[in-house]
Amino acid sequence: MLWNRRQAIAGCGGALTLLTGLPTVAESSYPSQTIKIIVPYPAGGTTDFLGRLVADQLQTGLRAGVIVENKPGAGTTLGAELVARAQPDGYTLLIATSTTLAINKTLYKKLPYDPVKDFTPIALVAGVPFALIVNPSVPANTLSEFIAYAKSKPGLAYGSAGNGSPQHLGAEMLKTAAGIDIRHVPYRGSVPAMLDVIAGHVPFMVADLQPALPQIREGKVRVLGVTTAKRVTAAPDIPTLAESGLPGFELVAWQGVVGPAGMPRPIVDQLAAQLAKLIADPAARDKFKIAALEPLPGSTPDSFAAYVKTEVDRWAGIVTASGAELE
Repeated sequence: MLWNRRQAIAGCGGALTLLTGLPTVAESSYPSQTIKIIVPYPAGGTTDFLGRLVADQLQTGLRAGVIVENKPGAGTTLGAELVARAQPDGYTLLIATSTTLAINKTLYKKLPYDPVKDFTPIALVAGVPFALIVNPSVPANTLSEFIAYAKSKPGLAYGSAGNGSPQHLGAEMLKTAAGIDIRHVPYRGSVPAMLDVIAGHVPFMVADLQPALPQIREGKVRVLGVTTAKRVTAAPDIPTLAESGLPGFELVAWQGVVGPAGMPRPIVDQLAAQLAKLIADPAARDKFKIAALEPLPGSTPDSFAAYVKTEVDRWAGIVTASGAELE
């Protein structure tokens, strides 16, 4: 049997990989089966929304079957561990958040994965802004009025999505920055906490901006500022806490895509290129805006890997200062 030149190169793919680092046949034909994206949160939330945007982009850009599986639980550790233990072939990916890859490292006494060693970073995709919201009965229309009110009410309660959540840590950052004495009331999720702010059972919280925006616009809660360094595209009329009296205050959760450790670089680069297209797409950016997500362009696998390391260290100080700890 005679081989043509392409067949000969394909047949020698393994040897060429060893000698030159070129992709193997399996890598060059990627994807040849369905890609599974694990979202470590319930369906319907911000992370799930982003996961489905990513899935649509990969399905179109790579002409592949892509499914999203929601694996919530244990502060995202269930879904993260599943991906960390998967084959590093590019067919199992994780929508990873700052909770998964940075906060949990210090928060949990025993974490079933190493956020730096057990994953292959692909790209940062979006930032998740938060907002300081209060029940309308709270006599404060500005941040300075709220700080004065909180100082007059030592032990003022606030809700959060749970111990060690970004909402909890954001309020603790506010406590330190503003010099106020506040008391944490953890809930099983951000939405239940916000419902109790609306009902007046707790007077305030640091909430995800996306689910809070409809409540703000309907007057069910009052917003005193967003936690980003700059005003948020989805709500440019809301001032930042930094410009309202707390210079340098910034709390932004982030979301990106990772796979198991050891993924071949050619596959990683293919996926990163698709994520870059997603972030640059005007139609996708409109969807980001609707979800109050801030696109994070310019990320590469290497820059994301370096960023995760710095974020582990940064959040370690915040978690430690909050006193939060989980088994």
